[in-house]
Amino acid sequence: MERAGSPSPLQLVKRAQPDLHGAMQRVAEHILANPDEVARGSITKLAEAAQTSAATVTRLSTQLGFAGYPALRAALAMEIGRGLEAGWASDIGMAIGPADPPEQVLNVLASTQANALRNALAAIDLAAATRVADAIAGARRTHIYGEWGDAIPARELYIRLLRIGIPVWFFDGPQSSQIGAGLLGSGDVALVISRSGTDQTTLEFIKRSKTEGALTVAITGVVDAPIGRLADVTLDTGTPNGTTWTEFFAGRASDVLTAGLLFVLVAQRVPDHLTANHPNGPGQPVVHPDPDS
Repeated sequence: MERAGSPSPLQLVKRAQPDLHGAMQRVAEHILANPDEVARGSITKLAEAAQTSAATVTRLSTQLGFAGYPALRAALAMEIGRGLEAGWASDIGMAIGPADPPEQVLNVLASTQANALRNALAAIDLAAATRVADAIAGARRTHIYGEWGDAIPARELYIRLLRIGIPVWFFDGPQSSQIGAGLLGSGDVALVISRSGTDQTTLEFIKRSKTEGALTVAITGVVDAPIGRLADVTLDTGTPNGTTWTEFFAGRASDVLTAGLLFVLVAQRVPDHLTANHPNGPGQPVVHPDPDS
């Protein structure tokens, strides 16, 4: 049978196990249980762990088809390295490598965020943002929802609006979000941040809020996703969800920029909220303790 490639050393060990006995079986079991350790260790260390001799380790290595233990160990190290690289690539991405120096990591993160900000500048609909700010400034209540990474800019917007006297609430769970949506009515605002635009709980929050008569707003990187299509107003951040952490982190800048824009636009519409309760009287800006300081 033709094969696309040679089997990995761990596969070779597993295949050989049924025919192994005694000390060789113990060596094989230790390799399978501790491949990282074996890939970094000496033949003596492996022999001691398996309670046998270095000669037995060598015999097993040659029986598996390797020239000796050094060749087996090198194959194990290469296999583990491939696994680490694949895991890193699927999570962090290829823009940054496991061995990159700190200054390169910083430069990559900064440049990807700079690109996201440029995308946001080109994508944000200022007329739509103005409509949302008008609605929030005049709403009886505004309910904001965000989950996981999306909750960071969502909660930030909630805190800022709360500090200038806007009646606003934040939700981040399926049960609480449904309760919050059910409390809304005509003239209220339901705002969500969802980079992907596909989160089911967020979608249910938008549906329920819309049924209750609230203006529904979505800040998202994918305007044609279900959440973007369902919301009354969709603000495009210009950066989609991405497939790796590096891509998602880059888009955080565009999410924060869009939420920050809304905050300032609302503040412009309620300047009296900034001065009404100042201890020195009208005309002085209110300075609340910043929860982040």
